[in-house]
Amino acid sequence: QVQLVESGGGLVQAGGSLRLSCAASGSIVSINAMGWYRQAPGKQRELVATITSGGSTNYADSVKGRFTISRDNAKNTVWLQMNILKPEDTAVYYCKGTIFLGDYRLYDYWGQGTQVTVSS
Repeated sequence: QVQLVESGGGLVQAGGSLRLSCAASGSIVSINAMGWYRQAPGKQRELVATITSGGSTNYADSVKGRFTISRDNAKNTVWLQMNILKPEDTAVYYCKGTIFLGDYRLYDYWGQGTQVTVSS
């Protein structure tokens, strides 16, 4: 039906950068908001950044000034550029899309997650 596939995670030293990608595919009419969330071991999943179809963005205070979210509506793709990474950014990062399938409702879909590990 609908799939969100993330890529770009990995191991990086503190101060380094990574770029995450998430591509949505399937029976999609349009995508409303797209976002990135993360979950560290023993912690709840938390919002990292979101972006609307019009390009309005929202960031968690902990990543403001370091992370940048962007998207390509034509490609149903969202990216997260992560700079000046810190050990506390270590988590599984999940992509989420709020998607219109053509039946007057919006549905939330999640990707499978990609691991980001920042060493000190």
